[in-house]
Amino acid sequence: MIRNLSAVLVFILMSPAFASPAAGQTGAGEVASWDFVVYLNDKKVGKHEFKVIETGGIRQVQSEASFTVKVLFIPAYRYQHSAAERYTDNCLVEFDASTNANGERIRVSGARSGAGFVVERDGAPVELPECVMTFAYWNPDFLEQPRLLNPQTGEYVDVRVENLGEETLDFRGQSVAATRFNLKADEVDLTLWYSTDDEWLGLESVAKGGHIIRYERS
Repeated sequence: MIRNLSAVLVFILMSPAFASPAAGQTGAGEVASWDFVVYLNDKKVGKHEFKVIETGGIRQVQSEASFTVKVLFIPAYRYQHSAAERYTDNCLVEFDASTNANGERIRVSGARSGAGFVVERDGAPVELPECVMTFAYWNPDFLEQPRLLNPQTGEYVDVRVENLGEETLDFRGQSVAATRFNLKADEVDLTLWYSTDDEWLGLESVAKGGHIIRYERS
């Protein structure tokens, strides 16, 4: 289970994830922040905190995550992730991400260069198209992209998104109307919910063995 959890976290945490206000509604210079509690099955394993600042048409995004999975009350898996990104016109300008996955340290960065976007990991640059997006859950426009950048690994992966229609979601103890989306990338299968005004409401992933990773607003 621990090995599979690591693989799923790679995709869930590959970019900052934000909720209300919806993308495009944050005023110039405004700071918005959100806190999520993360569960493995029904057990709380950590938190993920986010902040976004918009100034002069540039969105600066910061996220911090910290998880600990225990087996028989003993820490069996620790995960820490920090990422900073800058966007303009739905295109990534630069990013810097660092991860400690149970002792394995990973550092990946990238920036626009000429007519492309260059990603570097372990001193090996890879050039991507000029306008790329990460798994930016805070911006529903990312659901329209056929490929997305994983800043944790530097991979540019194919994704498939399906709109599963409207349903009622329990959000902070209230029933709210939501649209459900399914996102698949490699072996990862995610469910995402958005409100009628494009507020990101929640996330869930079913891992091998039936284990469920769930994000809930605190």
